[in-house]
Amino acid sequence: MSDSIISVEHVFKAVTDSTGTLEILRDIDFALNARETAAIVGASGSGKSTLLSIIAGLDTPTGGTVRLAGQDIFALDEDARAALRARQVGFVFQSFQLLGNLTALENVMLPLELDGRKDARAAATEMLSRVGLSQRLNSYPKVLSGGEQQRVALARAFVVKPAVLLADEPTGSLDFATGEKIMELMFDLNREQGTTLVLVTHDRSIAARCDRRILIEAGRVVPEAVAA
Repeated sequence: MSDSIISVEHVFKAVTDSTGTLEILRDIDFALNARETAAIVGASGSGKSTLLSIIAGLDTPTGGTVRLAGQDIFALDEDARAALRARQVGFVFQSFQLLGNLTALENVMLPLELDGRKDARAAATEMLSRVGLSQRLNSYPKVLSGGEQQRVALARAFVVKPAVLLADEPTGSLDFATGEKIMELMFDLNREQGTTLVLVTHDRSIAARCDRRILIEAGRVVPEAVAA
């Protein structure tokens, strides 16, 4: 697994409440190489989004670990993990997660500013132009359509040129035609930047476009389905 950009190693996740313990993920183990695209698929409640959050270091496993470019992310404290994520990982959410008090340009500039980039405005402007929003730089999210908001979210994720892009149902709240355009844009940007793309999707046609499909059933990877 030494050549892998992402290495998920025997990851377990369980939560306990007054009704007992629920196992969400059970011994998840796989690796992805740089530039590879992978779709995590499975029924609702199978643990797909939890797995994506653990890969991002946003959630912690009960057991096992995740390595990003060889670094055990759970050997880091929360601040160091956040810093690594800021440098290496982009995240696209189904619900866009844009800051409503910032313009499209300011939303895309934010991760660059947090990283101390002096060219934040120029780089964000260029990326918004790349996703077809050069006329919407000063618009706030509330006046943007769902497709436009998702384009802003994509620009924000790709502007840092992440090694890994994680996307959780990126077309889930969009109509079919808009969703198709968003996915085309995501794959185009992925190829241009050489990013490793991991996405959670219910859409079989989207999953079929990826190099690999990782099927989760009842918290486990189904081995024979881990293939394109």
